[in-house]
Formats: sequence, C-alpha cells, structure tokens
Amino acid sequence: MTRPVLIIGAGIAGLWAALKLAPRKVVLLTGSPLGEGAASSWAQGGVSAALAEDDSPGLHARDTIEAGAGLVDAGAAHALARGAAQQVRELAALGAPFEREGDAWSLSREAAHSRHRVARVTGDGAGAAIMQTLIAAVRAAGHVEIHDGWSAAALIPGDRGGCAGAMARSPDGEIHEVLAADTILAMGGAGGLFALTTTPAGAQGQAMAMAARLGATIQDPEFIQFHPTALNAGLDPAPLCTEALRGEGATLVDRSGHRFMKAIHRDAELAPRDVVARAVHRHNLAGRHALLDCSSAIGDAFPVRFPAVFAACMSAGIDPRIEPIPVAPTAHYHMGGVATDIDGQTSIPGLWAIGECASTGLHGANRLASNSLAEGLVSAARVAKVLSEAPLRPAARATSPASQGGHLPPALPPLALTRLRQAMSRYCGVERSGAGLDELSDMIADMIERHGEADALIAARFITAGAIARTESRGGHFRTDFPQADAVAQHTRLSLADLAGTNPRALAHTAPAE
Repeated sequence: MTRPVLIIGAGIAGLWAALKLAPRKVVLLTGSPLGEGAASSWAQGGVSAALAEDDSPGLHARDTIEAGAGLVDAGAAHALARGAAQQVRELAALGAPFEREGDAWSLSREAAHSRHRVARVTGDGAGAAIMQTLIAAVRAAGHVEIHDGWSAAALIPGDRGGCAGAMARSPDGEIHEVLAADTILAMGGAGGLFALTTTPAGAQGQAMAMAARLGATIQDPEFIQFHPTALNAGLDPAPLCTEALRGEGATLVDRSGHRFMKAIHRDAELAPRDVVARAVHRHNLAGRHALLDCSSAIGDAFPVRFPAVFAACMSAGIDPRIEPIPVAPTAHYHMGGVATDIDGQTSIPGLWAIGECASTGLHGANRLASNSLAEGLVSAARVAKVLSEAPLRPAARATSPASQGGHLPPALPPLALTRLRQAMSRYCGVERSGAGLDELSDMIADMIERHGEADALIAARFITAGAIARTESRGGHFRTDFPQADAVAQHTRLSLADLAGTNPRALAHTAPAE
C-alpha cells in the first residue's frame, strides 16, 4: 500500500499544494479547525504578480532582489516572478474574486515595488477570500483526507535518516502516528514568539524546531519582518493596517501633524518595510507618536475600499475617515526558516517545507510586500509538480521509538510563554543590541532547563543565536551596536547541534549569498 503525502498546515501554501497533488492521496493536518489559525486568512494586501502590461517577471524579480538587502537568492526570485501570474490566473479560474477593471486586473502598488502589481480583493480582503475559495475546493477534493483540528506534535524519523511522517494530536488530545511517503511542512512563521504580532499567536516557529530535531538546517532565523503600521491600540494580535493604504497615498505623521518619512527616505511612506518600521518605532519611543493619516487619501470611501481595517479601527474607537490611526511596528513575517531549495526540498529525505516556514533565500533580509501569498502559491505548485512527476520511492520506515509514541516535546506553560514573548519583543525586536540579546539568550537557556525543550524555546533560541552572530545591520535585522552592513552579505545556517553547548556569540555566518 502506497503511503500518502502528509501536509502539516492549512494556510494558502498547504491548501494549494493539497489540490495540486491530485490524484495522489493527501492527508492534511489543519492544526486549528480548517479556516482558523492560518495567517493567510489575515493577509490584506494581496498577491504580487506581473500582470500589468507595463510589468514583467524580470522587473518583479529585480524589485525582490533589491528589497532583500543583498541576501536574496536570484534563482528563487526569478522562479517566484515567473510563476506568480499563472498561479493568480488559476486561482481566479477556481473562483477567487480578484478585482478587475473591465478585462484588466485591478492592481495596487506597495512599498519597494516599481509597478502596480498586487492583485487584490475588496481592497484589503485578499487572504480571507482566497482561503474561502481554497477551503471549498479542498473539501470537495476526493483525494484529500482532512484531519480537522489535528496538530503535529513531532516528526517521525525514518530508519534511514529521513522523515516517515508525524505524530499528531487529535482534538480529543490523543496522540496518533501518521505515516507518509513524503511530509510537507506548511506551518507558517514565528510571530507568536513576540508580544506584538499581526499573526496568529499559535505560530511559534514549530516547523524550525521539528525539522531541526531530524537534523535539518535552519537558515537566516534572525530575519523577522516587522510591519510598520499595525493598529497601536493594545490588542493581541494587533490588527494590520495594510500597506495598500500608503500605496493609495496615506501618510505617516507625528502627533503635531508633521509628515516625517519624507526626510528619511526618497520613497517616503513607500520605502522598504525595515526603513519605515524603524522610523515608526523611533517616533513612538521618543514620545512623538506615529500615526497613519488616511483622511485625504481614502476619506469617506474607507468602509468600502478597506473594510477590514475600517472595522478594526472603529472597534478601537478610531474613525479613520476623519482622524489619524495610531500605529506601531509589530512582528509580521519570518524571512528565515527551514532551509530548502526552490522546490521546497530540505536536507532530510522525505521532508519538504513551503511558504513562510521555509527559507529558500527568496526574501533575503527584507521581504518585498505581498510576496508572501505569492510565495505560498508558487512554492506549493513547485513541490506538487516535483512529487507528482517523481517515481514513487520506498517510504522510510519509522524507527522504533517513534512508532511506539516516542518522546514528544513538552508544552511551554502559558505564563512562561508570555514571559518569552515579552522578552523577544524587548530584546529581539525592531532594534537589537548585543547586551540585550545576551540577556535574552541566558533567559531562554534558563527556561529550557526549567521547562524542557519546548518547540517555542527551540525556535526562539535559533532566532536569538542568529541575531547574536550577525554583528551587522541588514534588512529586518538592526543592531544598535553594529549599525552598518558588512561589505559581503552572508547567510546564517545553523543546526540543532550547532546550538548544543555552544556560546551563540561564537557562531559565524557560514555561507555567502549567491
């Protein structure tokens, strides 16, 4: 009997891969009930793709490479740019209601894009609308077996060093063995490790921890993208104020009404996200406050053009039609993750990773706006093509401990998780320093000693170790004690063995950017 392909995660990447793998048997673990708990549903801007007559995949790739601050893999950037438009067209044919202007696509322009190329749905509803379309299609697909609300607890090592599937926890708390010919991680990012995040709190870098336990390489874990304009109203998670607002002309002002970005970058509000995030952070830190003024650019059209942002603002007592929105940078996207090639293959036989939890080198040190949903779609299509065309190989047999239930990582108690999230935001946030990172590293080590090697602690340790080792500032990683970028851009590549018993300050970047 041929084992299925196991997909862990049901965001856009996981669902698109499940559909594309037809007619191969797929088992899909959703973590949360299908449609809940996936950051894809919250994505507002849209899908970046060269769909306009004045655009091209070459221009899209160029913008991606330029935004990534020297660390983008050119092959990954061109693969995304070549594939994105086709995936958008296929999604539209499936029923995703992208906006059109007659026969043309209605496209937004976002930060660091040289063209209008973001395919959108009702202004700020792309993620939710695409997810609804994909969920309906997956539920109707006969080759997909959905394990609704089942969460992966650990990967099962194979007897030849590969991956044989996963141990999964069902909604009733029981642990089950799910054996697979190939296992695809589509588990999202690590925003839930931070006190301020726009992502689901449950996204805590689990893919990094699980894959690393099998020996997989973790690449560039220190690069967290902080979205510059989340609603600063004390909410957890923080509602996102989409970059499309600034693309439509909204401006960033201080409490006196002064527009501060014009003096910081030639592109003002549409500067790369790391530049805008630091400016907003510093204004708030200095007590000058940062506010997003949409009154002239959007005004009375706000409820129709950007209904999700409008609803979030109104629920916080802010009418964005007539008053500026208080904003702050919050953890939004993880550029690093499980190292893979452009088809999603990890260094572990039978183990693949796609979407945000993977690191192909596409985003480098700073993700280009709206490349996230595009990456989810393109990476899903690529891994499905490889697995569909490859000859079936013998599946790895589970090693004895795993097949008997094995040792599962402990859960981190809620109070300890809160402490970790606060410390990560304080010491590993928009601006970092060696002293703060050392303190954070020591705290994580103490927590591991007390609570065990919980996934959240292992993931936080990778991020912190990478940040300590990178003694420069580049993209989303800014060190106040090393504010300049090194002359040569290098990737950070770490394994679990690299962290064991090693002072993170002694780790070095091991691979130059290609």
